[in-house]
Amino acid sequence: MKIALIGYGKMGRTIHRVAESRGHEIVAIIDVDNQQDFDSDAFRSADVAIEFTTPNTAVENYKKAFAQGVKVVSGSTGWTSRMNEVQQMCENNSATFFWSSNFSLGVNIFFTLNKYLSSMMNKFTGYTPSMNEIHHIHKLDHPSGTAITLAEGLIENVERINNWTEETPSADELFINHEREGEVPGTHIISWDSNVDTITIEHKAKSREGFALGAVVAAEWVASHKGFLTMDQMMGELLNN
Repeated sequence: MKIALIGYGKMGRTIHRVAESRGHEIVAIIDVDNQQDFDSDAFRSADVAIEFTTPNTAVENYKKAFAQGVKVVSGSTGWTSRMNEVQQMCENNSATFFWSSNFSLGVNIFFTLNKYLSSMMNKFTGYTPSMNEIHHIHKLDHPSGTAITLAEGLIENVERINNWTEETPSADELFINHEREGEVPGTHIISWDSNVDTITIEHKAKSREGFALGAVVAAEWVASHKGFLTMDQMMGELLNN
């Protein structure tokens, strides 16, 4: 398969290595200093573009790729207030787009575990949930996209929690703390605290390899699918085959 990379930081380089190890060809690399290469035969030849950039550039990158008829798999976060706009592009212009806040298989298991635990804790009102997310100093947005997805899963299953906040929480809000230190790939900790004990679940990434592998697997899947695509669709199809 032919893959274009949009964004060539540490994540882009890891994806490059993982994609080639799985037999794929990297036909174009787009970064801040060669934006003109979106309009190139090499980029247009890609079956899928994998995009990991910044909150401020992600949506414009999607538009540029769609304009060249290239499908997009993206792991950029911090831009999702514009998700409806991107979905409309797919519906109106026959574009293909796949986004996930986290491509790690382990994190997607953690998403399911969080929902299951939250549905149990809904009955135990003496416990108050909170979350801490820790990432490397280069991550610009907060809370992380993964933390927001976890928060949404918790809120969906706990009647007494209606929103999340990074400020001092009210009784119906989930507090999310963020830390930025060193080169930490990503740690997410959810705690349920009561007067007598604390229940904690944690996912700790050891490297970027798991994220990169998940992104490449998603690109492989997207190559034969169309439209506005989700991780739930892919995981459901892969697990049932």
